[in-house]
Amino acid sequence: MKHTKRSFFILIISGFLLCFFKNSSAQMITGVWNGKINKKKTELKIIQKGDSLVGTSYYYESENNYRRYSIKGYFDPTTNEAVWWDDQLLEEKTGKFNLNTPGKIPYLSSADFNCPGSGKMLLDGNASLKQRSNKPEGPVHLEKTNQTLFPDEWDFIIENYTAGANDPYYIDSVSSITSTPVIIPVEETIQQKENTVPVERSEPVKVLPAPKTVEKQLTVKKTIEEEFKIREKIIATDIPVTGDSIELRFYDNAEIDGDSISLFLNNKLIFQHIRLTASAYTIKLPVNELNENNELVMVAENLGSIPPNTSYMLAIVDNKRYEAMLKSTEETSAVIRLTKRSP
Repeated sequence: MKHTKRSFFILIISGFLLCFFKNSSAQMITGVWNGKINKKKTELKIIQKGDSLVGTSYYYESENNYRRYSIKGYFDPTTNEAVWWDDQLLEEKTGKFNLNTPGKIPYLSSADFNCPGSGKMLLDGNASLKQRSNKPEGPVHLEKTNQTLFPDEWDFIIENYTAGANDPYYIDSVSSITSTPVIIPVEETIQQKENTVPVERSEPVKVLPAPKTVEKQLTVKKTIEEEFKIREKIIATDIPVTGDSIELRFYDNAEIDGDSISLFLNNKLIFQHIRLTASAYTIKLPVNELNENNELVMVAENLGSIPPNTSYMLAIVDNKRYEAMLKSTEETSAVIRLTKRSP
């Protein structure tokens, strides 16, 4: 009798945990989203990596008439706000009887990630032109789905996200696969065939199939440590250090566009995935743990939607304030020298 009760209890607990993990994994922003952006049919694949978002967007009329972009962005878990933008045109395909392909102009979208109930998950907000982010162009309304109209490299990551594919190594590897645009030649319309002389055409570029295994088909993207080593280091400012500690506050120096940075102190990575916003990201360094001469290096992880990656830094040392404008690109990193001074 006791054995039966125990088995029943374990069965109830197992069912509860299964339901809990199923719901928890389902309520992630990572996944396939379908709906409209500025009244254009859209399929969006979002993958979350820390606070950052990567993936791909499809603006389409049909499965044979679409434009595909890589996307970048960020997600704020405290407000459930997601911001992403069409970064690079990867693929363009026009059907036989289509004169135009949707998605000619890239967008920057901002949306609230919400779960109204009944298993629905929505992204609702506004889209603007990427180069005019302060002027909304139309609404964003997307709903999470379990199906995709456009199979691609991200499907493996999405399907296995909670089973280990959320590792930044795998996500960065797929990003490197999709970094090179693949433009499919536009098929001739009936009118074009009537008005042009036939010419020999080279074989169309083929799109690589989605990877079946990560190990076989993913290429390796440089780590932030490798980027730190190869980028030119440019001195931005020299700050005298006294007292017990130094407080450093980092802000986005321009329009908030998703800039993120890593910090290295004396060649060692100390902070990573710092997203720059209008609010300060604050760190404190104990002076007694610093060398006589130190180098703090700001390395751009991405350049946001408006390159380069620029940061306003405020340093507070022994009640004195020092300011600096820091700039980092894909070729350079900003250096702050911290030199101990006698009190």
